[in-house]
Formats: sequence, C-alpha cells, structure tokens
Amino acid sequence: MHVQEWLDTVPAAAVYAVVGLVIGLESLGIPLPGEIVLVSAALMSSQHAGIDPVVLGTCATVGAVVGDSIGYAIGRKGGRPLLAWLGRKFPRHFSEGHVATAERSFEKWGMWAVFFGRFVALLRIFAGPLAGVLRMPYWKFLVANVLGGICWAGGTTAVIYYVGVVAESWLKKFSWLGLVAAVLIGLTSMLVLKRKAKKAQAAPPTAEEPEPVPAGE
Repeated sequence: MHVQEWLDTVPAAAVYAVVGLVIGLESLGIPLPGEIVLVSAALMSSQHAGIDPVVLGTCATVGAVVGDSIGYAIGRKGGRPLLAWLGRKFPRHFSEGHVATAERSFEKWGMWAVFFGRFVALLRIFAGPLAGVLRMPYWKFLVANVLGGICWAGGTTAVIYYVGVVAESWLKKFSWLGLVAAVLIGLTSMLVLKRKAKKAQAAPPTAEEPEPVPAGE
C-alpha cells in the first residue's frame, strides 16, 4: 500500500503522530522514509480540511529536532564503535564509504553540514549521530539542528501544501474549460450541420433524365 493511501485510512491525530515519529526516528539514525511520509501528509493537508498544515509542519519540526538531539547524544556516548555497529546492521546506509563521505562534509562545513544535511537523504540520517561522534559542541549542533529542522520540515510542508492547493485549483479550472470547450464544439457542429441541411433543401432540383426509347419504335 502506498504511503498516502495508508495515511488516508487513519485519523488526523494519527497522521501528525506518524509524521513526527517517522521523521524523529530517521533523524535519530534509523533509515526510514521520513521525507516521503512528510510530502504525502502535506499533500493530503492541501486536499482534506481535517489535516492542519501548521500543526503538521510543527509536528514534523519537533520530530526532526528531537530525533537529531537524541542521535547526537547516542553518537557522543557510543563513539566510533557505534558507527561500526550501524555499518553491520545497515550496510546499505552506514557503509564505510558513506561514513567517510559524511565525515568529510562535517570536517569541511562544520555546523553547516548539520543545517544543510536536512535536505540530503544521506546526511539527514548521519547528522545527529555523527555530530556526537565527532564531538561537535552541543550549542553549535543545537542551533544548526533547530534552524535546519524548521527550514526543512516547515518549508517542505508549506511548499507541498501550496503546490497541492494550486494544482487542485488548476485541475478544477481545467475541468470547467474542458466542459465549456465540449459544449462549444457540440454547438458549432450542430450549426454547421443545420446550415448544410438548409443549403441542400434550397438547392434547385436537377433535370429529370429522359425516359429510354424502347427498341423497335
């Protein structure tokens, strides 16, 4: 079952909780489809009055910030052995190559890697635990974590919500335009056929062909 189809089956309060929980666990370091869940829920909020986009964005932001903070604490306590254990458990996401790429990003960009890591799937999983492993000062991590969480979670919710509203509006306009076009085409066809029928009726009758003369007369 697709994510949006599943979210359609649960009440709004459960949607908020699922979004916050999945994003929080992803930010903690567990590879889950947080972005897919957030985009699906934001699109739903543009189509259903029962889901408030402001509440949805707030839950997503809180989940992102709290999850990253827990991941930071775990990484700071577990150190590099934690990365090795994650590599054995999730080799697709925590392979040595991925860890090395994330470390180079942190060494080059520092707290900006935490901020911009929100917008990159790989760094979004690594940001919290790796910042703790590398002993980044917590105040720097917290500033980047909060700002990144607000911009990514809140921004994604707002953009997808308004895109959904505009798309729905355009689809409604398109359906009305299609209906009007169909009516105009039908009326035009009917007028053309009527005109052709009148012309055919007004045309002078053709001269009758002479009767054939019997042979022998």
